[in-house]
Amino acid sequence: MLAGVAGGVVAAVACLAVGLPSFAPLVGWIAASGIFITWTGFLLAPMDGPSTRSHATKEDPPRRWAHVSLLVAVLASLVGVAYLVAGAGSGSGLSQALVGVVAIGLSWVLVHTLYTVRYAHLFYDAGGKGVDFEGTDEPAYGDFAYLAFTLGMTFQVSDTQLTTPQVRAAALRHALLSYLLGVVVIAITINLVVQLAGGASPQ
Repeated sequence: MLAGVAGGVVAAVACLAVGLPSFAPLVGWIAASGIFITWTGFLLAPMDGPSTRSHATKEDPPRRWAHVSLLVAVLASLVGVAYLVAGAGSGSGLSQALVGVVAIGLSWVLVHTLYTVRYAHLFYDAGGKGVDFEGTDEPAYGDFAYLAFTLGMTFQVSDTQLTTPQVRAAALRHALLSYLLGVVVIAITINLVVQLAGGASPQ
């Protein structure tokens, strides 16, 4: 996580140095979230069921605060994207819209990555209860990623069952946040299309 923060600060400062202050917050966010997602993927993807159980059940209060902090940062990025796009001038509107699309896309992936870790923690902290994965009693992070991204893309579970109130509550929050991100993605995409159409129209 610290590497992501450091990368984000460097990227934001670079934008300021080249005279692009309006881009600095979101470019910093893009760098930070991209580094965090990549690092988390490399760390968790190779883990099997026993490794996932050991990692997910570690008592690590800072990790919980990091989870909340990152979700708050995701919501802040939505505000930043809205501000950036709303303030786009005719000359830089396309660039700002493109930066907004990348920022929202990474925020979307980050949310599901965070909930992958969250579902694993809830499952193993409850002694292997909360999610019924057909065919395995000791799911790996890959299984929880399947659950998180399926719910994030379809707002429902597929061939898994949520069996405890704690997991269902987490899934509800996850679905609501995913829906919010989806609405913003659509809005930014429409804005980008308008920018492209405006640039292509004859003067």
